[in-house]
Amino acid sequence: MADGSASASLPSVSPHHQYHRNAIKSSVHNTAANRRREQALVIGKERREALMRAKRVCRAALSGSDEAAAEDGDMVIDEGKADLEARTTQAVEELKSALSSQGKGAQKRKTEVLHALRRLLSQSEVPPVDAAIKAGAVPLLVQYLLFGSSDEQLLEAAWCLTNIAAGEPEETKSLLPALPLLIAHLGEKSTTLVAEQCAWAIGNVAGEGAELRSTLLAQGPDSKAANELIGIDGVLNAITRNLEKADEELATEVAWVVVYLSALSEKATSLIVRSSVPQLLIGRLLASENLQLLIPVLRGLGNLVAGDGYMVDSVLIVGNSVTDQALSSLIKCLKSDNRVLKKEASWAMSNIAAGSFEHKKLIFASEATPLLMHLLRTAQFDIRREAAYTLGNLCVVPAGSGNPPNIIIEHLVAIVDGGALPGFINLVRSADIESARLGLQFLELVMRGYPNSQGPKLVEAEDGIEAMERFQFHENEVMRNMANGLVDKYFGEDYGLE
Repeated sequence: MADGSASASLPSVSPHHQYHRNAIKSSVHNTAANRRREQALVIGKERREALMRAKRVCRAALSGSDEAAAEDGDMVIDEGKADLEARTTQAVEELKSALSSQGKGAQKRKTEVLHALRRLLSQSEVPPVDAAIKAGAVPLLVQYLLFGSSDEQLLEAAWCLTNIAAGEPEETKSLLPALPLLIAHLGEKSTTLVAEQCAWAIGNVAGEGAELRSTLLAQGPDSKAANELIGIDGVLNAITRNLEKADEELATEVAWVVVYLSALSEKATSLIVRSSVPQLLIGRLLASENLQLLIPVLRGLGNLVAGDGYMVDSVLIVGNSVTDQALSSLIKCLKSDNRVLKKEASWAMSNIAAGSFEHKKLIFASEATPLLMHLLRTAQFDIRREAAYTLGNLCVVPAGSGNPPNIIIEHLVAIVDGGALPGFINLVRSADIESARLGLQFLELVMRGYPNSQGPKLVEAEDGIEAMERFQFHENEVMRNMANGLVDKYFGEDYGLE
């Protein structure tokens, strides 16, 4: 049962300007408490914008490539920094040499040297991005992106640029010369793998800030055009009609229109959620097995769920058949072997779990909960994080007045007993600060709310103390104070004396 009676959430990720509820607050009280409260709105805004703008290193091969299974988890973490930088510089020199290669074997050599650089940029906790840039990798990679190159070469070059763009701000800006070709390779003449990798690189650039997003928007669609389009008489009716009656090929194109409109325009999102489009998207998602259709339908639905509170509060009402269908369709995607579907479904689910107490109960009682716990243990990092947000949202309701959230004890106990705690502790160990914060927030819930004061013992048994102590001297003051406060509060002088 809940200790409170309203809705609360961990913050959920959103692609653009989307709507979300506030983050849970930690009950750790220390000298940084006031500063954390002042930063809460900023942190919430950052979280709302994070999904499409998050900068991520692409470590594993994209689903569908030949290396997807072979390279999973093959990350080098112990190699010395100097040696790694030296190897990277040498790889860039080989990249330059191969560019002028001609004749038999030239294409194979180009692909091999790209592959070598890509692995160096993928297989370290702190990739040697600066060394690659200083050696002149970016202008060379632009040459490797030219049209007429093999798909394998394009994929490797875009992958290298993706990970360079995941670096520090100045490193990301170095990709500006590559943007026109990256955008051009999103077109219909590109293979899915190449287009996906280019989109990933562009997303990393967009994640750096408003200046680079403006540069990207100058070369692509903008919100003004989206507002003008949705305002044209008959456009929304045409979208509705084609989603309802068109074949899957045309419905796929229309679904992408919904994705772009909902990502670029608050006005469009508001109009769409108040039409029959959400129900039609849910119907398509539930009925189809066509991946080309499912991806834009799911992404559009996720944008709508995140973009306007009306969607969860007034469309996905608990007890309505459309809500049950939405949950069933998301569960279907969580079971999919396709990484994109699992990630998008986890994100959409996290936003629904951020709704009312009734929404939390509905998801908790469904097949989604064990699926999410499985993803938290076994999936790729970005999917694990989305699953963790959903599970965390299922455990809290707000207390109001800036107080820490009340805990839904039944949900917390079931999720912890189901084996989720190690997954959250692994997030604490993550180099990604947002994920580490999420992990600490969940540990706080466990230590504060697990019955019979067993929470600290459970955390200790999973090496949670060691995970928190890595922040003892961390440069991030908020994380340092939060982690140290938890250790002091729950593992102080009196711990173990009862």
